[in-house]
Amino acid sequence: MATTMRAPRIQSQWLLPWLLLVFLTKFASTSPLKTIPKLAVHHRINLENPSTSNLNPYNPADHKTYYYDQTLDHFNYQPQSYATFRQRYVVNEKNWGGSRIAAPIFAYLGEESDLEGDVEAIGFLRDNAARFNSLQVYIEHRFYGKSVPFGTRENAMRNATLRGYFNSAQALADYAEVLLYLKKHLSAQNSPIIVLGGSYGGMLATWFRLKYPHIALGAFASSAPVLYFDHITPSNAYYSVVTKDFLDASRSCHNTIKRSWGDIDRAAATSNGLSWLSKKFNTCNPLKDGSELKDYLDTLYCTAAQYDRPPRYPVTGLRWHRWCIAK
Repeated sequence: MATTMRAPRIQSQWLLPWLLLVFLTKFASTSPLKTIPKLAVHHRINLENPSTSNLNPYNPADHKTYYYDQTLDHFNYQPQSYATFRQRYVVNEKNWGGSRIAAPIFAYLGEESDLEGDVEAIGFLRDNAARFNSLQVYIEHRFYGKSVPFGTRENAMRNATLRGYFNSAQALADYAEVLLYLKKHLSAQNSPIIVLGGSYGGMLATWFRLKYPHIALGAFASSAPVLYFDHITPSNAYYSVVTKDFLDASRSCHNTIKRSWGDIDRAAATSNGLSWLSKKFNTCNPLKDGSELKDYLDTLYCTAAQYDRPPRYPVTGLRWHRWCIAK
């Protein structure tokens, strides 16, 4: 089921008390590289089957998809600002107690990915919906999935003016419009909203609570690196946690990985080093630089730690694993 809906622009009302529930988890590798790999909220390759890993398995029949005619530009008044695009959101009413008892609304704020994987894989809302009699709402981030202005991602990104609409402030205002519309449409003006998100989505949830306290009573932010901006959290905190993960599992493997970065650099610097490394690690294409291999291994290690399990394919079948044990 898919419907298109429209609501008025946001009105500022400072009605609810300030309450910020922010849970920050540490992030974290054994690599000295300075660029943290971009990893999503969940890893579809590594994630356990969502239908069996959550307390309340995902059931597509419980989730209905809607589309909201979203405002392109919430902050300016040029002619193009009033253009709209279809923004996708998903609602699960299975456990909702209804507006008569002011049952809460749990709203998942989409991050930098399409919504399909999030609705299926994020079990936190489903696992807690029965306890709180909550309505579950999942909203897709603008410019992702099926919530792309101007028809296609290519059209939306073709020049700097259009790309300017692709930012966090606009995304937060999108979420505010959708949530205000839902409260009005469901006659749920007294139902408190708790916004949730992970990683970048967790940052959005935190910022949403601060920017729109009259809409969200609280925010739950998982693995949200909000403190990095003020240099409160050490810049190497992510890799420190990943490193500890490997150290706790195997000091031998930790030491091997730690030594490997220098070994790769020295091997790559020799005349036939890149060719030898390509064969040793069985790469799909010949390596052009040692950093390519280091970046791949770095992401592999971080993925195993962040999602709490190694890849699905047999780790023992990888040459780097045999090399790690041999060392």
